[in-house]
Amino acid sequence: MRAAAKRLMWSVYALARSFLVKAPGFCLVCMRTVPAFLPYRHGSHALSPILREVGIIGSDLDRFRCPACGSTDRERHLIAYLRAHQANLFNDRGILHFAPEQHIRDFVTRHQPREYVQADLFPNNPSIARMDLTALPTQTNYFDLVIANHVLEHVTNDSLALSEIYRTLKPGGYAILQTPFSPQLSSTLEIPALRSPEARLQLYGQEDHVRLYGTDIFARIEASGLSSCVRKHQDALPDLDPFRHGVNPEEPLFLFVKRA
Repeated sequence: MRAAAKRLMWSVYALARSFLVKAPGFCLVCMRTVPAFLPYRHGSHALSPILREVGIIGSDLDRFRCPACGSTDRERHLIAYLRAHQANLFNDRGILHFAPEQHIRDFVTRHQPREYVQADLFPNNPSIARMDLTALPTQTNYFDLVIANHVLEHVTNDSLALSEIYRTLKPGGYAILQTPFSPQLSSTLEIPALRSPEARLQLYGQEDHVRLYGTDIFARIEASGLSSCVRKHQDALPDLDPFRHGVNPEEPLFLFVKRA
């Protein structure tokens, strides 16, 4: 009950603050004006001192969830990126979407790709196939697009997962691989012996994360054979107000391509 009361308190705080500053939000998923986006847990105030110091870039913890449709900031941001690139990514494409989020799944489905395979290691829906990202039961050179939005930070052997993504993509195919990272860390922080959920929360930002990527994340992905097409928010979405739409302007589009 105490935790529920705290969540309610922070939700009320976010709504009250938005009225005071007269800055309503607009959700890019349900296309509604909302008084405020709700924080994740207790918002950025709950970040550990370590994560504050390294400036972790991931979700917008203060403008996280839409009170109308429930979309998260990372869904809204990726959908905005996808809208900006949909002609290249969806027309007559075969798509593998790992750990598919509801609103991104709905967005992709509306664009009627040629084939849309949804997968997860622990599926919670009969439409989602059980797959291990480190051992995909898919053909080589098969998919045009792989989406793994905030997935790699959960995968113990991310290099094997990346090699599988590379293998299953067609030459010329794309991968979208959003993940939290720190621009202050030159090397990824990963302590295999660290198993305590609380310690992972303090060091990695979430209890089920297994690492916090540094700026070497881009080289780690490219080591699989993929080539970077990463774009910054201000370059890919120059007219999108991140605060009004509840997205993190520091989060780039992690777009990579398998060169032909």
